[in-house]
Amino acid sequence: MLQRYIEKDVLELLSEFPAIAIIGPRQVGKTSLAKTIGKLISKEVLYIDLEHPRDENKLADPVLFFENNEDKCIILDEIQRRKDFFPILRSMIDQNRKPARFILLGSASPELIRDSSESLAGRVYYKELTTLNLTEIGEIDDDKKLLLRGGFPNSFLAKSDKMSWLWREGFIQTYIERDLPLLGLPVSPIESRRLLRMLAHLQGQLVNYQSLSKSLGVSAPSVKKYIQFFEHAFLIELLEPFSGNYTKRMIRSPKIYVRDSGILHYLLGIKNYDDFLAHPNAGGIWEGYVIQQIRSVLSENIDRFFYRTSHGAEIDLVINFSNKKKIGVEIKLSSSPKLTKGNYDAVDDMNLDFLYVVIPTKDYYLLRKDVAVIGLNQFIEILIELQNSQN
Repeated sequence: MLQRYIEKDVLELLSEFPAIAIIGPRQVGKTSLAKTIGKLISKEVLYIDLEHPRDENKLADPVLFFENNEDKCIILDEIQRRKDFFPILRSMIDQNRKPARFILLGSASPELIRDSSESLAGRVYYKELTTLNLTEIGEIDDDKKLLLRGGFPNSFLAKSDKMSWLWREGFIQTYIERDLPLLGLPVSPIESRRLLRMLAHLQGQLVNYQSLSKSLGVSAPSVKKYIQFFEHAFLIELLEPFSGNYTKRMIRSPKIYVRDSGILHYLLGIKNYDDFLAHPNAGGIWEGYVIQQIRSVLSENIDRFFYRTSHGAEIDLVINFSNKKKIGVEIKLSSSPKLTKGNYDAVDDMNLDFLYVVIPTKDYYLLRKDVAVIGLNQFIEILIELQNSQN
């Protein structure tokens, strides 16, 4: 049983909020985390799986059930299946706003479960559970395994690479053929799979909706809608560009990443580390992996974006902390990375406090007083310290 990074935060939130929602893709470990937390709080806990007929019968009269168990913490799993519960939950919370009354588990973002964000506004705190990160797996020797298999617990902990691959195959099939249509994606599973594979080949690149629309044979607005849907279903991330009031011409298109490296490798046919290194977009794959590791340890209120101008100034990621500290992250799949003039121009343009060049080894050395080359594990530790220092 792996201890999840957000466990402490969730326990703290439950001491104040009457309801919290743990969101994230299916099979990411939400149920296991909720049950673990249930053992750590001072209330009796009831677990309700809204996909199980027996548990659904218990909620034939949800008002009666919630009122009869208002002294307990009720876990409602797959809450997106019962949007009709949200007004009832709002009423129950307003009648009794004691902490830790409900833990809601959902496989979609609040934007996709629109009813919840409207009905429970101000009554629930949303916390995302990402796939496994480096702080959760414990052993440094598992770094390459996490990169190759990805962070879904069943894939990462599989007994063999073959079983991990087969799990990812089944996950993609189930997600595309059942889960996404249930969430409301208005496109066939065949088209969903085609689009997802196309996006995998664009890992770390700028999104061109017109080009994708021609390849798929649908309109650019439709492609944009489908991609946003994938984003709200936690399959991909759109990293937005910096959009400040600079006189320089800025790139306006977002960059796209398949969020889990294991799912990405399945879509690209990458089965081992040699396949990864030989792939023509290995740099983009490494960049996406690093960005997701960073994302998994940062609070939602910390701004992240990339910086690129039409004149060649570029930084892969800029992290803007609330205490005004601003750092840059340049991601290189090399043990001896070389920075360009455009990288240094971007440091000056953005007035960065420091630039970290993240590489796949454990080295650390300075290129100049405000630029350091660093391994991913050590950088994640520094990032956590920087985040804690602003609280």
